[in-house]
Formats: sequence, structure tokens, C-alpha cells
Amino acid sequence: MSSALIIFIKNPEKGKVKTRIAKTTGPDRALEIYNHLLNHTRTVCESVTSDKYLYYSEFIDNNDAWSTEDFHKNLQIQGSLGDKISHAFKALVEVYNNILIIGSDCLDLDTEIIELAINALENNQVVIGPTYDGGYYLIGSQGYHPELFTDIAWSTESVCDQTLEAAVKKGLSVFTLPMLHDIDHESDWISALERNALKTIGM
Repeated sequence: MSSALIIFIKNPEKGKVKTRIAKTTGPDRALEIYNHLLNHTRTVCESVTSDKYLYYSEFIDNNDAWSTEDFHKNLQIQGSLGDKISHAFKALVEVYNNILIIGSDCLDLDTEIIELAINALENNQVVIGPTYDGGYYLIGSQGYHPELFTDIAWSTESVCDQTLEAAVKKGLSVFTLPMLHDIDHESDWISALERNALKTIGM
């Protein structure tokens, strides 16, 4: 079955990314952290065995580190996060059987987890990767199900639960990925660096 991976990113501009981190680190450091997260996400996605679509928040940058050979570049529509995700899914549903989407806020995400999600969609209609703050770092589905992105209280701790409720209400089978941490605050960043350092030295 054919699959597509959508990656949502923000254009890395000072003062416009990781604003909650910037409250404690300043905008320059927040931009550095976001660029690190972008580099991590790009490296993880480059090895994924599916077609890849990169959606920018403000403008398409054809001269950045994301290769136009590896990533089809697009622009997010205006509207809520649900509107943006729904539009991206709908744009690809006639071409691909399975569609997944991730953001660029998870330092714990790796290629193996994305591949697990792709494989899970062979036998499940929905796959979701929950985060410890109540959101999700990945969602994917067989086909297009706008109910998954409608009437969701975005940026709250109930996003994942509401999405699962919508899937159950529609009778969709769900595969749940390992729970991971998003990077929203400076403390999240510090904790993520510590976890990854432990992985590196085998602890």
C-alpha cells in the first residue's frame, strides 16, 4: 500500500518559533533550539520509506537544508491547526492509501517509530503517537477522516483523548504508538537532551 508522510514545520524566524521557550531563554536561543529540532526531524525523515511532503507555515523555501529531491514542498493553509491538517490529508488522499503527519517538536522521534506507524496502517485504520502533555506527535490514517480534526480543543491536554474519541465514534480501529515528549518549554529541552545523552552511552 502506498503511503505519504507529511511534515509540518514553522519557517525558522527569530521571535516566531518556540515562543514559550523564548520566555526563559530569549528569542535567539529559542531559534537555535528550533533549528536543532528541524535538523533532527529532517534527518529522521530522510530515511523513511515513503513519499514525503513538507508543509511550511509562512513561505516555501527552496534553498534551505530540506532537499527538493527528497521532499515535495508545500504551504500550509490559513486557519486552525485542524483546518491545516485536514487540508493536507485531503490533498493527498486520492493518490495515497495511507497518510501520516508529524510536526518538528519531538527530539525523541526516530525513523523506526515512523516506520512502525506506516506498517501499523496495513492492519489499522488510524495510528496515533501520544505525547505526555496530552497531544500527539504523529497521526495517520487509511483514507481521509475529517472527524479526526474537527471540534478538537487544540493546544490543550485533551487533544489526543478527543481525537481517539472521534475515531471510536466513527468505528475506526486504532494503533497507539509509544508515548513521547514534545518540546514546548526550556525544561522539556533540557530533559530531552539528558534522555538522548543516556541513550548515546547505553544507559
